[in-house]
Amino acid sequence: QVQLVESGGGLVQAGGSLRLSCAASGRTFSMYGMGWFRQTPGKEREFVAAISRSGISTVYADSVKGRFTISRDNAKSTVYLQMNSLNPEDTAVYYCAATPIIGSRANGRDYSYWGQGTQVTVSS
Repeated sequence: QVQLVESGGGLVQAGGSLRLSCAASGRTFSMYGMGWFRQTPGKEREFVAAISRSGISTVYADSVKGRFTISRDNAKSTVYLQMNSLNPEDTAVYYCAATPIIGSRANGRDYSYWGQGTQVTVSS
């Protein structure tokens, strides 16, 4: 089992920045690829970014490419999502997830463990 706890969400003005963190506990963090997803009421969960076990490989949704950066610190068992140039369309609950599958995965079905989510609200 892997337990994931997100933090760092909040209210920010358009154009601002936030950094989300996801702390993992349980099994060896470095054995899992990590991803960030987001969801708004009435919409399906949306892929945001993913990072491989080593951190070498990353992949981003087109909507966040160039604005968001995913990174990880295996020594701290933590994955981060740096979000810059935020706009109101980025408002959502953000979830981190862990997958035992090799590589950086964009499909939510590949992920076995999920956090509870953290709310990000961007005001215009």
